[in-house]
Amino acid sequence: MNFFPLMLIALAMSTDAFAVAICKGVAMKTPRLSDAIKVGVLFGFIEAITPILGWLLGYVAVQYIAQWDHWVILALMLFLGSRMIVNGREQSGDACEERQAKTESLFMLILTAISTSIDAFAVGISLAFASVNIGLAALCIGLATCIMVTIGILLGKNLGMLIGKRAEILGGIVLILIGFFTFFTHS
Repeated sequence: MNFFPLMLIALAMSTDAFAVAICKGVAMKTPRLSDAIKVGVLFGFIEAITPILGWLLGYVAVQYIAQWDHWVILALMLFLGSRMIVNGREQSGDACEERQAKTESLFMLILTAISTSIDAFAVGISLAFASVNIGLAALCIGLATCIMVTIGILLGKNLGMLIGKRAEILGGIVLILIGFFTFFTHS
């Protein structure tokens, strides 16, 4: 897998965290850059760790299912992409209030970051089958998430949930396309 698909995966993985960040930004009266960066680093760090954990699990399993790895990648990407599209379409106007209520404390913010990074865990499993440099992939995913969360918080007041929903839908479409690309280019 070359750099371009890796960057698309990184951006796709950051879209659900971006939607949460927009909600946090909407709820804040005047978000400060320092606060936005702190939350961005937290989300980025957690989002960078989870694909490594998934990759470790996938790396162990790859020897047992190597002949079907392209099917596994396709199935995981279809599942995750479809889930992101459905989640993006189901969000109501009150979704920001619901999400913001869940991110009031630091503990809840950490749990929210973990919940938005579960898809990165599954992508990490897929990356093990695709023989991707997991260090580079995790760095890209973590940086993309950090940047997207910071921007989402700072622009949340102006962007509202409209962008967040569309970002999650776009991220899902990207994952599905990468799954099909990997499937059809499997050698």
